[in-house]
Amino acid sequence: MEWKYGATSGQVVAGGNGAGNGTHHDWVNQRVVRWPRRNGARGETIISNIDCRVRRYRIDDTEGIVVAGGNGCGKHLDQLCNPECVCVDRDHSVYVSEWGNRRVMKWKEGAKEGIVVAGGQGSENSLKQLNGPNGVVVDQSGTVYVADEGNHRIMRWPKGATQGSVIAGDNGPGTEPNQFNFPYGLLFDRHGNLYVSDNENHRIQKFNIEQTTTN
Repeated sequence: MEWKYGATSGQVVAGGNGAGNGTHHDWVNQRVVRWPRRNGARGETIISNIDCRVRRYRIDDTEGIVVAGGNGCGKHLDQLCNPECVCVDRDHSVYVSEWGNRRVMKWKEGAKEGIVVAGGQGSENSLKQLNGPNGVVVDQSGTVYVADEGNHRIMRWPKGATQGSVIAGDNGPGTEPNQFNFPYGLLFDRHGNLYVSDNENHRIQKFNIEQTTTN
């Protein structure tokens, strides 16, 4: 769906034709459909959650290149377990949120194993932990932002940090403006505003990070 600024209703720009295996369907079919917008660089499409690996498909490719994981589901640095969301930085490093390992991994271009950049220390709610990480974005300084879905919060992990900080949510599941109910996707606009897809509340929330405080 595309929602223009100030609009009260959205417009379907991809899908919307029901479940199936046509060229407009994905996810349950365990494949990727290329749309005009992309989440990689240089005309690439990056996909995850298939056989515990992440593949890169360039335009007109018939076979992808494994850029993360591909060594079975596990917790070693050369493995992924239930990869969820992916983003790519300007150096072409791939960041992957892993539901199974409760962590976010960074895979440099051409690397055979990744680096833990957030979580990976269990599934509780301390600042060192993630409980069901999903949407992930990274800024130009290498700071990682992740939707900590099971803890109903958004966390920020500066480059090299051993623990994160809460920038939104962490007030339990709910419908108030300072709450989430299983947040999933993240996106920044060019003004630094953070948009969060609040899954079970069926809404998108917008935050000015500089004005957000944690409890």
